[in-house]
Amino acid sequence: MSEANPRLEKEVAAIDAVEGKGLFAKLGTYTKLSGPGWLQGAITLGGGSLAGSLYLGSVGGYEMMWLQPLMMIFGIVMLSSIAYVALSTEKSPFEQINTHINPVLGWGWAIATLMANLVWAMPQFSLGTAALQQNLGVLPDDLTGNRIGAVLFFVIGFVVIWFYNSGGKGIKMFEMLLKIMVGIIVLSFFAVVLAMTFGEGSLPWGEIMAGFVPNPNLLNEPASSLQPLIDGSSSAEYWRETIVSAQRDRMVTAAATAVGINMTFLLPFSMLKRGWNRRFRGLATFDLSLGLFVPFLLATSCVVIAASSQFHGSPEAYLTDSAAREALMEEHKDDAIRIKQMNKVIGAYDKGLTNAAKGILKANLGESFKPIEDGQKQHEAKIKAKRDELVKTEGTEKVKEMLKADKTLGFGPGPLDQAVALEKPRLKLEDRKLVATLMKRDASALASSLEKLAGKGIAQYVFGIGVVGMAISTIIILMLINGFTICEMLGRESKGWLHRFGCILPGVTGALGFLYLWSDDNARFYLAVPTSRFGMVLLPIAYIAFFFLMNNRKALGDEIPRGVKRLSINLLMLVAVGLACVGAGVSVYNEKAMLPEPYDHISVQAIALGVIGALVLLAIVVHFMRAGKKSET
Repeated sequence: MSEANPRLEKEVAAIDAVEGKGLFAKLGTYTKLSGPGWLQGAITLGGGSLAGSLYLGSVGGYEMMWLQPLMMIFGIVMLSSIAYVALSTEKSPFEQINTHINPVLGWGWAIATLMANLVWAMPQFSLGTAALQQNLGVLPDDLTGNRIGAVLFFVIGFVVIWFYNSGGKGIKMFEMLLKIMVGIIVLSFFAVVLAMTFGEGSLPWGEIMAGFVPNPNLLNEPASSLQPLIDGSSSAEYWRETIVSAQRDRMVTAAATAVGINMTFLLPFSMLKRGWNRRFRGLATFDLSLGLFVPFLLATSCVVIAASSQFHGSPEAYLTDSAAREALMEEHKDDAIRIKQMNKVIGAYDKGLTNAAKGILKANLGESFKPIEDGQKQHEAKIKAKRDELVKTEGTEKVKEMLKADKTLGFGPGPLDQAVALEKPRLKLEDRKLVATLMKRDASALASSLEKLAGKGIAQYVFGIGVVGMAISTIIILMLINGFTICEMLGRESKGWLHRFGCILPGVTGALGFLYLWSDDNARFYLAVPTSRFGMVLLPIAYIAFFFLMNNRKALGDEIPRGVKRLSINLLMLVAVGLACVGAGVSVYNEKAMLPEPYDHISVQAIALGVIGALVLLAIVVHFMRAGKKSET
C-alpha cells in the first residue's frame, strides 16, 4: 500500500463524518483539507492582479470595487466545473478533451499554457526584484542587484518545487507554505489600508462599500467622480471618449483574465495529484471559495482602495505643481531610489501630456487637423529615409548614437510636434489631473504616495513584503503548472525527473529573460504580445471545451448532472463562456499595435485574427475527419 492511501482514507472518512451536516459543521473539516484552491490563489495574486488593481483604482476609483470580485465568481464557476469533470472521471482532462471533444482544442489549451508559463515568469522576477530594491532596500538598484534577485527567486522556487515532488508529506508542506505566503500577501495589503483608515487621512467607507454594487454603465460613461474634471477640461469630448475607452479596457480585461489559461490547467492536475476523486467534489468548490476567492477579494480590494485614494482625480502634487516638484526633489535629494522612481513617474506623466495635447488638438480642430497630421507623416517619412540611408553608410550602432543626440537627424520638429509644443502649456489643471489619473503606475509609486497616510515604514516595507510574496508565489506556481503541462503533452505521469525538468523551465526562462530580454522593448513585444493574445483567444476555447465535457455522456457517464442542477450549471457556465469570448474579442479588436521594425507594416490584430481563423478551421477539419472515421467503423 502506498504512503498516500492512508492519508486519502483519513480525508474521505473526515468528509463522510460531516456529510449532510450544516455549513458550520463542515467549515473546520473542509478548511483543514483544503489545498489546490490555495494554489489557484497563489498564482492569481501576481503581477497581473497587482497592475490591474492599481490601474482599475486609478481610472475608476471606488466605483469599480465590484468588478474583480464579480468576474472572479464566474471564473470560479468554470473552475468548479473543471474540477467536477476531473474528479468525476478521475482521468486527465487533456486526454478527455482530445478523446471526446477535439484534439485541436486540447493541444491548443496545452500549448497556450506552456507559452504563458515560460513568458509570464519573466515579469514576476522583475516585480519581485524591484520590490527588494525599491521598497525594502535590501538589494542594490543595479545589474548586480538584478542578478542576486534572479538567483534568489530561482533557488526559492526550485527548493519549494523539490518538496512538492517528494510526495504526500511534501505536497502537504508545499500547500501549507503557499497558504502562509497568500496570507502574508493579504495581510500586507490589509495592513496598509488599516493604517490609512486610522492614520492622518481617512477613507470614505460609505463610498467604498457602495462601490461593490455592480454598475455596467461604466462601459459607456465615465466614472461620476471624474465628471467635474471632464466638464472643466479643454475638451470634454476627448476626455469622455478616452476615459470610457480606458474603463472598458480594464473591465473587459478583468472579465477575460480573472482566471488565466494556465489556472485551468493547474486545478484538475493538482487535485488528481492529491488522489482526490468524486467524493471530494463538494470540498473542491469550498476549496476554491476559501483559497482563491477570499484572498483575491481582500488583496485586490485593498490595492484598489489604496490606488483610488491616491490617484483617482487627485494625483500627486509634484506632477501638476512645479514648486511642489522642486521641494520634493530637494527633500529626497539623498535618496537615489526615490529620485529614480519620481523621474520615472514624471516621464510617464510628460508622455501622457503629449498624447493628451494631440488628442485635444484633434478633437478641437476637426477637419483642420488632417493637414497637420499628414504633414507629420511626411516629415517622419523623411527622417526614416535618412536613417535607413545612414545605416548603410555608417552602421546601425553609429546611427543609434546619432538618434540619441537628435531623434530628428537634423530635420527638426514636424508640424504636429510644433502644434503639440504650443498646446501642452495651454492645458488646464483639469487636463493635467486627468492625465495623471489615467497613468499606469507600479507598486513603488503607490507605496511612495501612501507615506503621508500610512507612514513610510508601513508604506514601503509592508507593501514591499506583499509584492515580494506575490512574485515568489506566482513563480512557484508557474513552475508547478509547467511540470504538469510537459508531462501531459508527453503522455507521462506527473512525477520524477521529467516533472522536475518541466518545473525548472519557467525558472530558467524567468530569470534569464528578466536579466537579458524583459528590459528590451522589442524582445518583450515579441514575447508578451503573442503570448497574451494566444492565451486570451484560447481561454474561451478552453471554457467551451469544458462546457461540452460537462454535457458529454461518454465522458461523464452516470455522473453527468441532471434536472435543475444541470440547467443552473449550464446557465452559469454559458455566462462565463460569454464573458471570456467578449473579453477575448474586444482585446483582439482593440489591439492597435504594429510589429516592430522592419515588420511595422504588419498589425498584431491581423496576426491574432489569422491565428483564430486557422484554429477554428483546423478544429472543424479534425472534427469531420473523426466523424468520418467513426461512421466507417
